[in-house]
Amino acid sequence: MDAQVLERLEVGGVTVEAVLGDLTEERVDAIVNAANSRLLHGGGLAGAIVRRGGPSIQEESRRVAPVPVGSAAVTPAGDLPARWVIHAVGPRWGEGDEEAKLRSAVRAALSLAGELGAASVALPAISTGIFGYPKEEGTRVIVEEALAHLCHKSTGSLRTVRLTAFDRPTAELFARALRSSKTPCS
Repeated sequence: MDAQVLERLEVGGVTVEAVLGDLTEERVDAIVNAANSRLLHGGGLAGAIVRRGGPSIQEESRRVAPVPVGSAAVTPAGDLPARWVIHAVGPRWGEGDEEAKLRSAVRAALSLAGELGAASVALPAISTGIFGYPKEEGTRVIVEEALAHLCHKSTGSLRTVRLTAFDRPTAELFARALRSSKTPCS
């Protein structure tokens, strides 16, 4: 699947894009995996990452697990075109304080990308798949938190953040959230 940029915004010297594409094919320094706390990558996006990137991702994940909800950890990316996989653990819908936990997971993933020296990162719609977070609300929260992070933190090496979704409806929600964002760094 060739990636398609649906929307683009410049924020604090960083290009933020809403992308329709396959996260496992993103040619970026780091991709973000929507992970569970135990970093067991059997289904959903996590399963696709391991199937494409190879068993070394799961092996490395066992070494760094568990990861608390709202936090992130990193492993090498195996056979993926990225250098690293950042495993961000978002909340399951219904566990309580979901928005704060999702915001924390986004901040943790972007902070870790910066610490790694990544110039580019691809971020999925964390928690909106099998974790049940409503997609429209989840994509809005992810975009808001990513933009706030880029405005108020040193972005370090980060130059590109790609909000990547495999399905058009989710990619369109990312694009709509970018279009409707208020001037984030004012």
